[in-house]
Amino acid sequence: MTSEVLLLGNPLLREKSSPVTDFRGQEMLGQFAMLKQALHEFRNENGFGRGIAAPQIGILKRMVALNLGQGSFIIVNPRITERNKSTFTMWDDCMSFPHLLIRLERSLSIDIVYEDERGIEHEWKGVDQAKSELLQHEIDHLDGILAIDHALDSRSIIYRSEYERNREYYDSLVNYTIEPTL
Repeated sequence: MTSEVLLLGNPLLREKSSPVTDFRGQEMLGQFAMLKQALHEFRNENGFGRGIAAPQIGILKRMVALNLGQGSFIIVNPRITERNKSTFTMWDDCMSFPHLLIRLERSLSIDIVYEDERGIEHEWKGVDQAKSELLQHEIDHLDGILAIDHALDSRSIIYRSEYERNREYYDSLVNYTIEPTL
């Protein structure tokens, strides 16, 4: 376990995470703090990042730290209970391969059930597009699935620098672009 983000190729990123059952233990409280800290540090260093899944820092537990522009919080044991049949395409990024973008398809909206840091269950229905794509990405991490696994085709994995040089062209290939929260 580390607060350093694991990079593509690290076998831990392909492991399925275990559910969190102990919400009050010192080890778990430390892991919650470490996950939030990793998100904070990555955002400060790279200028982007709205979420990080625990496996990305070597913690194989089903938890995600999110920052949607108003501070960090943790969702625990999240699961998607409903997916909108409508989809959209986008260029997805990931802290575990920060120099790449992946063109993929996601559900327009989802419903999820999760627990907060105290173990209280919550239901989040009709999650909007921006949060829906983020949550789908992070929940995939908990199952050892990476954005590259969803690439639409062999031309759908590009360097971020190439995207920045030709943003207008690449944006024309998708119907949604991520808005940063920094």
